[in-house]
Amino acid sequence: MRLASTGAGRKSEGDATDLAILDTHLVAPSGVARKVFDLLRPSAEGIGFEIVRIRFGLQDGQTLQIMAERADGTMSVENCEELSRTLSAVLDVEDPIPGEYNLEVSSPGIDRPLTRPKDFERWQGFDVKIELSEPMSGRKRFRGLLQGVEGGEVLVECDIEGYSEPQVLGLPFQKLSEAKLVMSDDLIRESLKRQGRENDPDVPSDGE
Repeated sequence: MRLASTGAGRKSEGDATDLAILDTHLVAPSGVARKVFDLLRPSAEGIGFEIVRIRFGLQDGQTLQIMAERADGTMSVENCEELSRTLSAVLDVEDPIPGEYNLEVSSPGIDRPLTRPKDFERWQGFDVKIELSEPMSGRKRFRGLLQGVEGGEVLVECDIEGYSEPQVLGLPFQKLSEAKLVMSDDLIRESLKRQGRENDPDVPSDGE
């Protein structure tokens, strides 16, 4: 963890390379999830989807959870069904998980997990919760305003003891164990707008 410079949030020329080589540990941790990710990724991308996160066994020990979306960030119920059929066929042939299990394919949702560098870029300006795999300066959990990614670090503006105003911190991407957006009316409106549903009657209006 470090205090970022005043230029935080702006990409340098080397950032594209930095982001390209970052590990996918937030998408799929080592073990069964990573094995399944490596297996399914080509098929998913082949029909226009990107895998956002894979987890196995978190609920009942026998559920394979796959979050995915299209490159533009959209994901409909029909998309989930299409992707589920494709991935099921691959899993049936390759059989990477012994025994019986349930497959769940879903969109990331509004208060979505952030797992890839581009997720942290796309959702700049919204509140985020981040947990590190190990304490840095005696702290593992952070909440603040997301400011993007720079030099392999996730930038978050948050309150720091000893400072009268919020500071921008640089948190090493490799040390993140979990990151997700915090639900808010602004986030709901923006999410629906990006889904092309900004005129949805259920979208909260100012003052609600």
